[in-house]
Amino acid sequence: MSIEELLDHIQSSSLAAAVRGDSGWEWLFPNVETCHVIALALVFGSILMVDLRLLGVAARDSAVSKLSAECLPYTWIAFIFAVITGTLLFTSRAHTYFYNLQFQLKFVFMALAGLNMAVFHVGAYRHVLEWDARLPPPPPARLAGALSIVLWTAVIFCGRWIGFKT
Repeated sequence: MSIEELLDHIQSSSLAAAVRGDSGWEWLFPNVETCHVIALALVFGSILMVDLRLLGVAARDSAVSKLSAECLPYTWIAFIFAVITGTLLFTSRAHTYFYNLQFQLKFVFMALAGLNMAVFHVGAYRHVLEWDARLPPPPPARLAGALSIVLWTAVIFCGRWIGFKT
């Protein structure tokens, strides 16, 4: 099956038709989109709390490990919800979104944010107990926090831009 056939299959599904509003469900797309935006705000907000602590500018009296453990479950729940709602939105116009530069860039920035997180966790975070409550955190932790903020801001920017280019 070619990519074109796959996109046709996705876009012609009854689920895609419902999300598009073809079956009298015209309220579905804006509601799914709203839920997607809220989920992304929760993802970014929970990540931002930890990133700002890594930069030493917020939650200065909290240990990084404790703050991270408290925020991480909310981050993952919101991320899963964002994936589900984003997939629903994608089905409605699979061809349009798949070939949209801003859509592609959004995924590039998400992948880079994930890579940044992975590098942080196998690097600086492995020794978190040595610097957990210290201010400022070590340079690699601060760099990871700053990169995370920039990359997730780019994800949000590109996501918002998609609506103006489709």
